[in-house]
Amino acid sequence: MNSTPTLLNRILVAALGLLLLGTGGLLMLLAAVPAVGSWWRSWSADAWSGINAAFNATRFPGRPESWLWILVALALLVVIGLMVAWVAQQGKGRADVLAVEYDPGEVPGDVRIGGGVAEQALKHALAHRPDLAGATVTTYDVKGAPALKVRLLPRQGVAPHLLADEVSVLVSALEQAVGKDIPVLIHIGAGARTRFRRAERVR
Repeated sequence: MNSTPTLLNRILVAALGLLLLGTGGLLMLLAAVPAVGSWWRSWSADAWSGINAAFNATRFPGRPESWLWILVALALLVVIGLMVAWVAQQGKGRADVLAVEYDPGEVPGDVRIGGGVAEQALKHALAHRPDLAGATVTTYDVKGAPALKVRLLPRQGVAPHLLADEVSVLVSALEQAVGKDIPVLIHIGAGARTRFRRAERVR
C-alpha cells in the first residue's frame, strides 16, 4: 500500500545476490583449482599495470596527481546520492489523517480525525483476542485518499476467513463512528505459527 519501490528493491537484492554468489564461486575456484589461481595472478597483474599506466598518463602537468581521482570522487558522490535517494523512498506513503470534513457551523473550519484514532481503536479491540498472536494497524495515503492496513497473525488452527469477517465487523463499526467509508486491506498470516498460510482481503 505504500510507495516503496518494490520492483527496484528486488532487482537490487537479486543483483547483490548474484554478485556475492559470483565472488564466492571465484574464491572457491581460486582455492581449489590451481589453473584458475594461475590465471587470476596473470590477469590481476596485467589489470594493475593497466590501471597504473592510465593514472600515469593522466597526471596534471608538473604534478604527480592524476585527474582520474576527480572522476572517481564524482562517481562516489553520485553513488552516495543514489543511495540516499533510494533510502528516502523506503516506507513512504504513511498518513496521519484518516478523515477531513468541512464544518460550516458557527465557527467554520475543517474537522480532522487522525489516523492514530483508528489505529488505537482497532488495536485495542484486537489486543486481548486469544486467537491472535499479534495485530498491527497502519494508516496509509493511497492515491490521495486515506486507507487502513490491518495485519493479523492468527494462532495455529484459526480460520482466516472467519477472522477476516470479524475484523470487517470492527471496521464497519469504526466507519459508523467516523461517518466515512474507509478502504481497508486485511492481511492475514505470514509466520511459522500459521504454517506459512497467507490470505489478503480488501474491503
